[in-house]
Amino acid sequence: MARNLSLDHAHADDAVPTRRRINWNKVGHYALLILLTIIILAPIYVIIMTSLKRNVLTLSKTPVWIFTPTFSNYEEILTNQNFVRHLMSSVYVGLLSTIVTLFVSSYCAYAIARMKFPGRGLMANTTLVVRMVPPVVLTVPLVVMWQGWELYWFESAWHNRYLEWIAQTSLCTADGDFMDALCQIFIDGLSDGRIGLVLFYSALNLPFVIWLLIGFIQQIPVDLEEAAIVDGASAFQLFRLIISPLLRGGYAVAAIFTFRIAWNELILGLILTGRRTYTLPVKLNALIDPDGMQWGMLMAMGTLILIPPLLLTFFSARQIIQGMTAGAVKG
Repeated sequence: MARNLSLDHAHADDAVPTRRRINWNKVGHYALLILLTIIILAPIYVIIMTSLKRNVLTLSKTPVWIFTPTFSNYEEILTNQNFVRHLMSSVYVGLLSTIVTLFVSSYCAYAIARMKFPGRGLMANTTLVVRMVPPVVLTVPLVVMWQGWELYWFESAWHNRYLEWIAQTSLCTADGDFMDALCQIFIDGLSDGRIGLVLFYSALNLPFVIWLLIGFIQQIPVDLEEAAIVDGASAFQLFRLIISPLLRGGYAVAAIFTFRIAWNELILGLILTGRRTYTLPVKLNALIDPDGMQWGMLMAMGTLILIPPLLLTFFSARQIIQGMTAGAVKG
């Protein structure tokens, strides 16, 4: 009987729930993440909400949180502000500068990482020093250089022949705002400043992207290249078939960085492009009226400008994660 009582007492002790200790480190960690998320998303929320307000509500002295949303600001931007034309300019400049930067920097990074030549270490360490030069400092000499190139291009016979040929193609004879914007890109040739933006953005982004890709290439086992050389692969085949596929994570990170710089840059775009060839940040700056700010239109344009970089980052998230774990490549 006593034994049974002791067993029942033991089972009762086991049934008493134990208090779980609160992991305050984890709580603080998640609280900090929530705070950072709110800080990041709050401006985006304000931009979107303001773009859906009428100008009267936006200029109200007291904040208005409950209102009937309207898309009139977006209709004004899309119909009366030549949004498609300026969108094509930004996409053209952003994508082309990204492609040029990745193409050139990948070969440069591979040469620095794998080939032995005098000054290789100095070249690798000074790439970021060039990137530290502010773009504003380079604005005046770059504009002078480009104006000289434009004068040379205008006076050449190739320019007139090119204009005559492109004007007769179906690209420029078709109707529609999209086809008109696409024709405008090609018919202006090298005189509209967008090619200049592509070259300048590529030159500004090359140092950082080269430095970034050097780290990715150094994490690739050399045994893979030696095996390909034994099988008879040339230098270009080696890079195209072995190195380049393994650099997809590095390409994704570099592409987002390069595209973001080209997509958001204002000063060079403001100086080099004209009213027909403005990029979206320049067009957004043109909407600022000192006599009366149209906040709804500004926020609507800002919302539309936010969409492409967010989509690019979202669809490249997997490649970015692979790039962050590039050190796990197996030989």
